[in-house]
Amino acid sequence: MRFLFVHGTGVRRERHDRLFALVRQRLTAGFPGTSVESCYWGDRFGATLGAGGVSVPGLRPGPQHTDAPDPADAETAEWALLLADPLCELRVLAEAGWEGAAGDDRYDGDDGDDPFAMPGVQSAGARVLGLLEDLPPEPPRTGDELGALLHGTGLAADFAAALDCVIRSAEAARAGARATGEPQAREVATALARAVTAATLTAAVAADEADCTGAERDRLVELLTTRLGGDGRVPGARAAAVLGRLAQRVTTQPLLNARRGSLTVGATPVLGDILRYQSRGHELREFLHARITAAPGPTVLIGHSLGGIALVDLLTLAAARGEAVPGAELLVTVGSQAPFLHELGALTALEPGAKLPYGFPRWLNVYDRHDVLSYLAAPVFPGDARVTDHEIRSRQPFPACHSAYWKQDALYERIEQAVTEAGIG
Repeated sequence: MRFLFVHGTGVRRERHDRLFALVRQRLTAGFPGTSVESCYWGDRFGATLGAGGVSVPGLRPGPQHTDAPDPADAETAEWALLLADPLCELRVLAEAGWEGAAGDDRYDGDDGDDPFAMPGVQSAGARVLGLLEDLPPEPPRTGDELGALLHGTGLAADFAAALDCVIRSAEAARAGARATGEPQAREVATALARAVTAATLTAAVAADEADCTGAERDRLVELLTTRLGGDGRVPGARAAAVLGRLAQRVTTQPLLNARRGSLTVGATPVLGDILRYQSRGHELREFLHARITAAPGPTVLIGHSLGGIALVDLLTLAAARGEAVPGAELLVTVGSQAPFLHELGALTALEPGAKLPYGFPRWLNVYDRHDVLSYLAAPVFPGDARVTDHEIRSRQPFPACHSAYWKQDALYERIEQAVTEAGIG
């Protein structure tokens, strides 16, 4: 008996050698005298950027490249923050307020009451909140630019709930109460409009209903702000000053813009290997077939991640042709996506819903519920006694858990059990 280890996506020589040394050590300790071999395929069949990455914007800066911040990037970052927390600007105004009320330095606005207001006269901020409550939750589709814009961008269905959420928020009430003068009220109007727009967009995007450009989003803010008595052409100065830099630090878009080239190069082995296999997987399968059949005797195949997918495809295709791969007695997949691909109809060797063919070997599928790249196989092939799932708990979060299997005693103990059950050894 021998073991044949097939590594997963993104693995190259240095990483492979360290990983395989660990696997070989553990397997030979449990099976003294057994041959443990590896099918290293990363350099030969893995993905590379054939043209050096010239297709990736930003990887090779052109002559017009500058390190100066792009205002459009800052705006995108601010909206990313708003979509994550539509009330964030209102929260800044509610907590920070303004240094003076209506330009009076003697008042810091902490309690929300203007000591110089005329009895019975509504404050500027309260007036804005009143206008917000008076907005129609379902603007008409025609004859009203706001309604036409909401319907045209797919946002109409979520507008009423977003409007109600902002109206009922403590942040809006607090910000409105602290806006005692007209300049502050206009800023609150802008923040309210941006909050309603962001809340609407967030809900619509989650439901995959939004079809809204940046220009349409800005026009929606402008229309709402105008109806609230403010000016929607620019964000409120107070909230923007606090959140502008924060947005560029904590949201992902500036990072993606600045590091798209390096991130793409770094992700190429992982994502590229998968994409390359989907289009040219026969090359890897032929290589694996040659390695499996190169030596006589029963073989236990261990495939990690993409390596498991390739082995499932290879064994399925061969069995379907009535030419089961000689010596392949037991398949062990670890952190594999093969069952999920079969559900999607994206597994090369099997039609959606099809059963494993006669001649397919016993299959032990090892997963970790925290590993989002691992899936259950037994429920996908119900009633097939050849397929068994086994859970490993590394107590590591993703993505660390995707590589944490190989130091777990439970993995090798379960492999030993599977070998015994298969009657090989």
